[in-house]
Amino acid sequence: MPSPHRPHRIGMIVPSSNTCLEPLTYRMLEGRTDVTIHFTRIPVTRIALDGSSDRQFDAAVMREAGRLLATADVDVIAWNGTSGSWLGAAHDRELVHEITDATGIPATTSTLAYLEAFKSFGTERIALFTPYTEDVNLQVIAAYEREGIKTVDHRALGLSDNESFARVTVDEMRPGSRELAAAAPDALVYLCTNLYGANITAEIEDGTAVPVLDSVAVTLWHALRLAGAPLLDPRWGKLLA
Repeated sequence: MPSPHRPHRIGMIVPSSNTCLEPLTYRMLEGRTDVTIHFTRIPVTRIALDGSSDRQFDAAVMREAGRLLATADVDVIAWNGTSGSWLGAAHDRELVHEITDATGIPATTSTLAYLEAFKSFGTERIALFTPYTEDVNLQVIAAYEREGIKTVDHRALGLSDNESFARVTVDEMRPGSRELAAAAPDALVYLCTNLYGANITAEIEDGTAVPVLDSVAVTLWHALRLAGAPLLDPRWGKLLA
C-alpha cells in the first residue's frame, strides 16, 4: 500500500505497437491526483494462432518487464494485453505468478481482470467484438467457455497487425455493436487493449441498455481495485463505476 504522502502507483506492461491504451488510460483518470500510471513496453506486433505470435507473451518477457516496473515502486502491475483470452486463463495465472514472484508486487492481466469483472457482476452471457481474425475469436470463445462464460454472438474485423487495431474507427464499430447488443447478452465485450471501444461505451450503453466492458477500462478497473483506489467514472462502463 502507498504511504499517505504519495498517490497509488499502477504499473502497466504494454504491447509495443499499442497506441491506444496509454492515452485512453490517462483520459479515464481525468486529472485525478490520487493515482499515477507507469508504463513499460514489450515487443508485440502481430496477433495470430501460431508459435511466433505466442512467444511474444512468454513468462520470461513478462518477468523482466515486471522487474523494470518494480524499480518505480509501483503498488500493482498489470499486463495490459488480452493474449490470455485465447491462450487461456491458466497462461495468465502463470504470468501473474512469475511477475509477483520476481517483484513481490500484486499483479493482474486484462484477461484475469475480465474474469474478475464477470464474477463480480454475475456476467454469464457475453457478446464479443474484436478486431482479430475469426479463428482467434473462436479460440477466445472456447477459452471463455472453459471459465463458464457463454458467448451468444461475436464479430471479428479480420485484422492481425496489432498497430492497425487502433485505426479502427468508432463508425466501424457502431453497427456491429448494436447488432451484438440485440442478442441481449449480460454484457458486450470490446476485447483488445488497442481498440478505442471505450470512446463509445456510454453511447452504446445508453442506446441499448446493455452493459459494455472495454478492455482498457476493465484492466484499469481491476488495477485500481487491487491498489485500493477509487474506481472509474460511469461513462467508461456503468458496471465499473
